[in-house]
Amino acid sequence: MNLDFDTDAVARPRFGHAQVWVESPLQLLSAVEAHGAGLLGRTSTIYPRGGTTMLDDTLSALMAQAPNGLGFARAARNPPAPSNSAADRWVIGDAYSGRVQRALLGPISPEELIIIDDGLATLGLLTALTSEEPVPLVRARSSAGATRRALGLASWWRLRALARASRLLVFTALPISGEVAQKFKALGGKLESHRFEWLGTQPVGEPIYEPTIAVGSALAVDGLIRAKPYLQWLRELTEEGPVAYFPHRRESPDFLHELGGHPLISVRKHTIPIEMRLRSLRSGQIVRALPSTALPSLRLLLGSSGVRIIGKPVPENWWKPGTSHTLRNHLSSSLELKG
Repeated sequence: MNLDFDTDAVARPRFGHAQVWVESPLQLLSAVEAHGAGLLGRTSTIYPRGGTTMLDDTLSALMAQAPNGLGFARAARNPPAPSNSAADRWVIGDAYSGRVQRALLGPISPEELIIIDDGLATLGLLTALTSEEPVPLVRARSSAGATRRALGLASWWRLRALARASRLLVFTALPISGEVAQKFKALGGKLESHRFEWLGTQPVGEPIYEPTIAVGSALAVDGLIRAKPYLQWLRELTEEGPVAYFPHRRESPDFLHELGGHPLISVRKHTIPIEMRLRSLRSGQIVRALPSTALPSLRLLLGSSGVRIIGKPVPENWWKPGTSHTLRNHLSSSLELKG
């Protein structure tokens, strides 16, 4: 059961200024949604992580249509330090990031820390923070050493302390279970939801005519599943007609070249988040994907349009032996999430 956690909603619009650190396209879109919802303040500055090109296209798209009061700083290697910040709110997406966790160790001058969506990791974070026992905040698929786990454990304590002081807010489009939401609010944390309201007001750009749209997965390139059966499944989708394939940003050029050799599969260039690209779909089209954060997001955006969103459970023989059952269950949880 999912809980409607807007009963104690924060009054909006809020005044003041927010500093926002983003490390991925989804975090960037979530930041714009948070500002557009009046949750961050009258003004907000987004600081994109430097050293990567994956944010460039999304930055270009969003800078051209940013809501009033939203500005963009130059890319940087590290987040703005919360210890000497004059901002009212400090905003992050990835609470598992080493850069973020190191910043959390020092004083936090802003009155509030806001965590915006970073995919399924957001659900894992809320579950961890509401655990009765301390949980090191390290990524489920990482093999963290003792030092990294110590940093993750210190971050768990720090975020719990901020929640108890009513200084921690999580802003998400993902459905949170009633039990987790109640525990988080009992801890002192605040939850705010969105349904991509700002994005829904923006023009639809990219026309997509294929009857089937496949959303790419990083499970194979990350070494969690076997690539050959995944490739075969994608080819079999053409039995329903032409397929438009929207790759994950980490998929290899070799895999995409092999997939694109099929005459009925059109491999699209990776550009901006899938939530921004598929808004032009029409009734009768089908979106298919392995477990992914995109599933609940697209259900939110397209649920009333007549577009079918179908998640495929990963067959047992696809998983590689080193992929733990805990990680398999975590990744597969998106199949059940309803927008």
